[in-house]
This record gives sequence, C-alpha cells and structure tokens, in this order.
Amino acid sequence: GVQTGVLHHRHHFGVLKTPVSPYVVPGDPASGVLPRISTESPGEYGTADKRIQAYCYRYCATDHPDNRLPFPRPAGYDSKQYELLLRVYQHGWRETFDKFDPIPNRKTDTNNHGPFSTDNIGMNYDYPEASYERRQEILDEHRRYQQGWLYFVANDPRVPREVQEKMQRWGLAKDEFVDNDNWPHQIYVREARRMIGSFVMTEKQLTKKEPTPDSVGMGSYTIDSHNVQRYITPAGYVQNEGDIGVGIKPYTIAYGALVPQREQCENLLVSVCVSASHIAFGSIRMEPVFMILGQSAATAASMAIDDNAAVQDVAYEQLKVRLLQDGQVLE
Repeated sequence: GVQTGVLHHRHHFGVLKTPVSPYVVPGDPASGVLPRISTESPGEYGTADKRIQAYCYRYCATDHPDNRLPFPRPAGYDSKQYELLLRVYQHGWRETFDKFDPIPNRKTDTNNHGPFSTDNIGMNYDYPEASYERRQEILDEHRRYQQGWLYFVANDPRVPREVQEKMQRWGLAKDEFVDNDNWPHQIYVREARRMIGSFVMTEKQLTKKEPTPDSVGMGSYTIDSHNVQRYITPAGYVQNEGDIGVGIKPYTIAYGALVPQREQCENLLVSVCVSASHIAFGSIRMEPVFMILGQSAATAASMAIDDNAAVQDVAYEQLKVRLLQDGQVLE
C-alpha cells in the first residue's frame, strides 16, 4: 500500500465534482466492472506490495500540418477499454492537453495527465522481475493501450466535440522515430527493481527526520509517484491509488544506498536502482540525480580497483575529498 503524502488531485478522480461509477451499468455491481479498474482494495497503510508507478511512452506529437501523421488505429484496438474515459469526460473533465509540453519545431514532449490518461495503470506489476519475453508482452500491451487511447480520443464519436476537434489537429511527428513507426523506442520505466543495500533511503532522510550518513550527492525533486492502481471505493465509486506529490528541500543521498550488502556482493555499485523505499525513490528517480550518483559510483569504483578493496571498504573520507575536488555537491 502506498497511500501516503499529498495527492496530486489533477491525476485523481477527486478532480471531478461528482463521483464516477466503476460498473458497466452505472450503479449496478451485478453488471460487472469496466476495463482498467481493479477489484482489489488498496493495501494496508505501510505494508509492502508489488504495485509500482505506472508506465507510459513519452511520445512526440506535432500540430504542424506538413509533419503530422494521424494517430494510428493499433492492431487489437478495443474501444471498450476507454469507457471510463468517456465517463470522465461526461463529468466535465477537459484537461486532455495540459501535458502536451512544447519543445522546438512545433512538437511536444507529451506526458500523462488526469485520472484516465496515457499511464497504463496497474499493468506493469510483472515488469521488474519478468523474462525478456514477458517484458515484451508488457511493452506491446502498453503501446496498444496508449495508441488506442490517442485513436479513441481523436475518432470515437462519443468524445466531446471540442476535445476531439482539437485532438484531430495533433498527430505523431513524421520526422521522429522514423525507424519505429514514429513511436518512441523506450517506455518510461519510472520504477522497477530496487536494491536492498547497505543503507536504505526513506522519506525520513528526504524530510530530514533522520540523518543521512556519507553523502555522495544530492536530490531535490518532489516526493512523487504516479498511480499504482485504479480501484473501487467502499462507497462504490472508482478511485486512483498512489499518485502523490510532496515538495521537499534538497537532501543528501548516502553512499550505502549505492552499495550492496557485503554478504551478497563486494564488487558492485548501483547508481539507478538504488537502495531506497518506494516513497524515497519517487524523488531520487530523476535523471540529473542518476548522473550525480553515476559520477560518485564511478569514483568509488576506481578507488576500490586501485586499492583492491571491496566497495564496502572504500574509505569515505578519501572518497569525499575526491568528489569535492571534482566539483560534486555533497551538502
């Protein structure tokens, strides 16, 4: 269960003025549950589960007529997968385009936004420990869902006219990802496996309620998580679980979060899948932080090689001197 912190209400059904029924026939549980809604309840507060932040593709769109390709109808398209989106629209939501973030040449870096958007909520739980074959199935399903979402908004006659007409002015950029049908090669893996290392970063370190030993870098992004599931409340309405956003001040990250437990491995440093709780990783997971930790990990690795030492035995005070000499910010 990951219900903690402050909700990003723009990505939550709380953004709507009236609650939404999760059932095929509104208000009738006997009619069955709409697609993309789990029948499982949220976990108990503070307990572990396998739910992780939703993934999506950060696709590149354009409204330039000469460079725009209409959003394609994916193989296996099923309009019933988006019935809940229709209900969101029927309840007045109109923020479809709020994360069409502009980049040069009339293009966008487009991200998830809203209670039913491009995040494929609840469909990635197997990904962290899956085989390559299973991961490919997950990737294919995410692509089908997201391309179907775009096609649905642009073409289904039940979508509000003002939304659909605007969506029809957009499409995939013809000159991007030309070797992959204009679709990104990489899905946005916000969270997957995380090491349980010599030290585990938690929200207590990020909020400075507990000290962080042996700093090798800093982070500063909001404690952030996208949704992990869409469920049915006890009152019989649909709700999203897991989307949080808690602003924090810059914080330090421990060397021990990059280092495995000694009995497991002595020659590995981890600068991305670091030793951190779900909540702490929600902030650490930013690319600039990965670059910072990558530099510190590389420096520690070179020292371990030079001294023929286990990574757990790298002298922190010497590592700190090297990092500061190289311009690393440690506090």
